[in-house]
Amino acid sequence: MELTGAEITVRCLQEEGVEFAFGYPGGAVLYIYDEIFKQDKVKHVLVRHEQAAVHAADGYARATGRVGVALVTSGPGATNAVTGIATAYMDSIPMVIISGQVPTPAIGLDAFQEVDTVGITRPCVKHNFLVKDIKDLAVTIKKAFHIAATGRPGPVLVDIPKDVTTHKAPFDYPKRITLRSYNPVTKGHPMQIKKAVKLLLSAKRPFVYTGGGVILSEASNQLAKLVKQLGVPCTSTLMGLGGYPETDRLHLGMLGMHGTYEANMAMQHCDVLLAVGARFDDRVIGNPAHFNQEKRQIIHIDIDPSSISKRVKVDVPIVGDVGQVLEELTKQLQASKERGDQHALKTWWTQIELWRSKNCLNYDRSSKIIKPQFVIEKLYEVTKGDAYVTSDVGQHQMWAAQYYKFDKPRRWINSGGLGTMGFGLPAAMGVKMAFPKANVACVTGEASIQMCIQELSTCKQYHLPIKVITLNNRYMGMVRQWQQFFHGNRYSESYMDALPDFVKLAEAYGHVGMRIEKPSDVEGALKEAFKLKDKLVFMDFLTDQTENVFPMVPGGKGLSEMILAEDL
Repeated sequence: MELTGAEITVRCLQEEGVEFAFGYPGGAVLYIYDEIFKQDKVKHVLVRHEQAAVHAADGYARATGRVGVALVTSGPGATNAVTGIATAYMDSIPMVIISGQVPTPAIGLDAFQEVDTVGITRPCVKHNFLVKDIKDLAVTIKKAFHIAATGRPGPVLVDIPKDVTTHKAPFDYPKRITLRSYNPVTKGHPMQIKKAVKLLLSAKRPFVYTGGGVILSEASNQLAKLVKQLGVPCTSTLMGLGGYPETDRLHLGMLGMHGTYEANMAMQHCDVLLAVGARFDDRVIGNPAHFNQEKRQIIHIDIDPSSISKRVKVDVPIVGDVGQVLEELTKQLQASKERGDQHALKTWWTQIELWRSKNCLNYDRSSKIIKPQFVIEKLYEVTKGDAYVTSDVGQHQMWAAQYYKFDKPRRWINSGGLGTMGFGLPAAMGVKMAFPKANVACVTGEASIQMCIQELSTCKQYHLPIKVITLNNRYMGMVRQWQQFFHGNRYSESYMDALPDFVKLAEAYGHVGMRIEKPSDVEGALKEAFKLKDKLVFMDFLTDQTENVFPMVPGGKGLSEMILAEDL
């Protein structure tokens, strides 16, 4: 039986078991939307802006591990989606974006709502396709899902001209697909793993540095087994939080620009470093020249060979799936029956506990003004550490990362690589669609929330009782912090002096609004909000305008050159 391109597109999504497609209709995709209307297997979520469609698909993908799906029209629909696509690309999130395009005869003629979507998105996708022949449509969508979900995951865009959605062809969706030019290595080289085992057992000051790759490859159990077997300290990047239980003694907290003193010092002074699914990002190691001043041997596990020795030269590269490599590494360690230098390890732990005793995340708890850190601590207590937490970007993001202790993977949903304001609320929508009974909290700032605040309308339509925690300091907080430290207190355009009444705004969208001004009211407000199981509650916490995020590694400085609160 022959189907139209629109029918084929929807059937492909059904064959992939797609649960939700997040999108916004327009002229170039109307035939696809018509077919969505005729079926009920793939549920469509109507957002209010295409950027939010991609962020919602992104949040869904991060929380579930499945491929997120977004559907947008041509021209401005596609360009609005680019920020969301770039966000997913930077954080290696599996996603398929289907975009409409003008009819094939009009391509290149500056037709109404035409842009070169393939050209525009090429730098920020794992791959993209322009489907010009109806016969290629089904296999192209299959390729898109395969590429998005395998190897180092990422967003894949499929651009479909409007006339292709009306043409007909036999429907044949392949069960499996192989691409001659795309064969990611998943199994680590045995000899490299053997070298890694030898190096780890010879270490005097070993350290395990973990990133988002642990979560993407579902390798949390394998990581925990290895770390506990070795009894060595470990840390996580912003993207890796939850990959190893943060409440465990072996975990030193997040490292990097706003990482803990103990994690950064251990990273700088270890003699053998095991990097697992991380990429030595500039926000993680600071100045590479400073990082390289200390001699250490580095083992680096990553499925993407281009990430190895990209910023920091490593000694033992292991290309492969993080989970598989960690499993083999643990087996070889067990088989060796060696335990390494336990005396040296004990001395190393003594040094680490000395660094830890600085209590670098301490803050003034006697303040009569709400401290943002206090709000996050109370959020952690009220939710018993078991919520899905999304965030936007800025000071609030760092405080959420520092003070909410994630013991499980896929609970911390944030834009790490691109740092996208506006991500938090639509991402929370995607998480809530995936897990309707779970507590989902969006931690945001009064500047970030306004980037995609129109999605409060989507939340109303689909009954998404997200809890929005706004740490409102009336500034673009992180911009203000940098202006204070590095720009002579010249707060150029960082003050938010025309804010809406967020309580009234939330109520206008049909939600519950709260304004909290006293520290004594913080816990009660959070408890009340989470008791309202079927209501979105927008909590506007008026926080200390002068509070900064510490520790802080200034730009261009090294990991051990942190500014601590006690230094000021």
